[in-house]
Amino acid sequence: MLTCLKQVHTIVSCDETDRVYHDTDLWFRDGVIAKIGEAPWNADCVYDGSDWIVYPGLVNTHHHLYQYFTRNLASVQNYELFDWLKALYEIWKNLNDETVFFSSLCGMGELMRYGCTTCFDHHYVFPKGSNDLIGAQVQAAKQIGIRLHASRGSMDLSKKDGGLPPDSVVQTVDQIMQDSESVIETYHDDAPLSMCRIVLAPCSPFSVSKELLTESAKLARKHRVQLHTHLCETKDEEQYTLSRYGMRPFAYMESIEWTGPDVFYAHGIHFNDEELDRIAQTGTKIAHCPCSNMKLSSGVMRIADMMERNIPIGLGVDGSASNDASNLMEEIRSAYLLHRLAWGRRAPSGYDLLKMATVGGAKVLGRDDIGSIAEGKAADCFAIRQSAMELVCADTDPMNLFGTVGYHRSCAIVFVNGVCTVKDGNLTGIDEAEIAQRARKEVNRLLADS
Repeated sequence: MLTCLKQVHTIVSCDETDRVYHDTDLWFRDGVIAKIGEAPWNADCVYDGSDWIVYPGLVNTHHHLYQYFTRNLASVQNYELFDWLKALYEIWKNLNDETVFFSSLCGMGELMRYGCTTCFDHHYVFPKGSNDLIGAQVQAAKQIGIRLHASRGSMDLSKKDGGLPPDSVVQTVDQIMQDSESVIETYHDDAPLSMCRIVLAPCSPFSVSKELLTESAKLARKHRVQLHTHLCETKDEEQYTLSRYGMRPFAYMESIEWTGPDVFYAHGIHFNDEELDRIAQTGTKIAHCPCSNMKLSSGVMRIADMMERNIPIGLGVDGSASNDASNLMEEIRSAYLLHRLAWGRRAPSGYDLLKMATVGGAKVLGRDDIGSIAEGKAADCFAIRQSAMELVCADTDPMNLFGTVGYHRSCAIVFVNGVCTVKDGNLTGIDEAEIAQRARKEVNRLLADS
């Protein structure tokens, strides 16, 4: 299948040279960008790109899709992280396959409308009696057409062990390791252009044991998959590890070999200078979730200090219930404003943040086949309409506009692996009205059972 986006108005490549193209053809063949520019080929499918500004597909590096069904609940709006978690676990303990399937469809659908083509999800709640929750996510991703990095998350410390979750959503280390190996063998694909990869992701230092972290690292490295967890999100977490282990969170993780290029942390707000130096030296990576950090009053990540140390950073929307949206365009804008306020001239530019959301996210997820528009890369991209009234004057600087101005419409078109997944703001792979109706029924069931 050969596809041509003809005479694209502007292409912001986010490549190694930060090249911007104008009035240029963009060619896809078999899921790969085959050519940028004129080619003596006859396309099977041609799109008029003369009104499009095209960008690489955005890469979401941290989410909790199941939380899509507990958004905007008045009872938890003013809580900070620990109290917020304790309250919501009483709802999340009633998750099932249907909840995970439909929340994943809805969350990934929103992501994709706003240009996201790759989603990492951190699923760590496995209520007793639940079946193949990761399989439900994989099926949802296939149906909607998004590239998925799914995690087999885990918790083994309940309230009785000094953790936060109820007994019904924690498992033994043996159960977790057995299922983690099965999930890797069933769903992980490390080939180029892979549409599904698996990450092992114990939830956080305050909900998992040292044994679980250690065994997860061994298993991940045996199968060469990535490791992920929450770290240094709040001062409460810091007090927890100091009191329980006599170490700050990062020192604890480093002591059990949870650093390196195969590890990425969510949040990373409360690091000191020495810890940032060690993170840079070890090649450990960070998923930055500015909207969630603001909503839960967790703090402001030291992004300027991280950038100066060349620490790999991606953007994530985090759980929908702590955001409450799944929109990476909005995350770029929020990050831009937050860090301008916090760091002034040292803050990242709008284009710096666009690159974090594209090629930066690809690096965090351990991929070199996505994140930029270049020949040989995956044909993942999205377009917005240059002629839209809200882009008057803003289109003079398309590299920075998502940060400096923001964009608040669904995309004109989205491609994943060369396949059109959004057209004129509508998802092409599902019946949205039917999915919304069925999803609302599942939300009602979940909330009524809690």
